[in-house]
Amino acid sequence: MQIPTGTVVDGKIVVEGAARAESAVVAVIAHGADESFSLPKEQENELLAAIAEIERGEYEALEDVLPSLPKQG
Repeated sequence: MQIPTGTVVDGKIVVEGAARAESAVVAVIAHGADESFSLPKEQENELLAAIAEIERGEYEALEDVLPSLPKQG
């Protein structure tokens, strides 16, 4: 697994580093231009573990979760 960074250019996210395969699925964590992004080691490990679960297919599909969410009214 890699955690690359990128920049928004003309409304598109340009990922730095090695090229990604066409149609590759990526996760994006965004912050403002004047903000930094860092996590304590414990939270970073939790995030990496969650990403690994998703890569193994251990997640619930959005269409399965949506019906259980409260309705906005």
